[in-house]
Order: sequence, then C-alpha cells, then structure tokens
Amino acid sequence: MPAERQWSDPMNDEPACSIERSLQILGERWSFLVLREIFAGKHKFAEIQSALGIASNLLSARLKLLVESGVLRTKTYQEPGSRPRQSYHLTEAGRDLRVVLSALQQWGDLHRPRPSGPSALRRTRSGSPVHVGFVDDDGHEVPPADVVIVTDAVART
Repeated sequence: MPAERQWSDPMNDEPACSIERSLQILGERWSFLVLREIFAGKHKFAEIQSALGIASNLLSARLKLLVESGVLRTKTYQEPGSRPRQSYHLTEAGRDLRVVLSALQQWGDLHRPRPSGPSALRRTRSGSPVHVGFVDDDGHEVPPADVVIVTDAVART
C-alpha cells in the first residue's frame, strides 16, 4: 500500500502543502481581483473599490491580509485638504504573482472564453504574444503533460 500523503505538519498548525498555505492568503476571489487592479496601476482604496464594486469592509479585509502576508505594502499619501491615507503597492512576493494571474487568465481564455474574445492579451513590451508555461532550468519549454508533481516525501530521497 502506498504511503499516505501528508498535507499538514503534525509539529505545528501550518499545512505542509504549499498550495494550501498559499490559498490561506489568496484563496478568496477578491484577493486576485484586488491584485489585478493593483497590477493595472490602481493603488488607492477608492480606485480599487470603484473598479471592483466591492464593499468597503470586504476590501479593507482583503488589503489587510495581503499587507500582513507580505504581498502588498502601504505608502502614506495625502491629497490637499484631506487626511493622510494609505496606497497599496506590490512587494516582490506580490510581483511574483503576475505569472499566477496570467496563468489564471490564460486558463479562463481557453476554458471560459467570452463570446467577444479575451478582455486582455499577454504580450512582451515589443508586442509579441506570450503564454504561461513550464520552463526547465535550461530555459526550454516543457509540455504540461511531461510535468509531474513530486511530493515532499519523494523529493527528499
């Protein structure tokens, strides 16, 4: 009988699975939508709220979690005649989520397409189309069917 997968660490409350640990921060749809708006250049609470139509209490909770988790950082700004406020900016961890958001978009374009076509395209700065994929250490693309996920127990041997 094969060894049972261990998805949590018995020594602490943290899940052993990195997917589950990531979903503790990003597993709610508003998190990715907030990040989409920040990637698009919206950094102020009101800008993000207006773009998403999200309730302020939900947006506050999402932003707080993303900041506490190190995905976003805040900067204080003050518009003339107003009190100081916070704007939200990507950290390195947040910037690294660009590929995750792009993979979700690519999947949606393929498996949940809009009749009118994609709402955004992935391109290089020079305009060439790109897609998200697996790349080996030598920089060669690997077909998804050739990729296997190796669990902790096997990876340590």
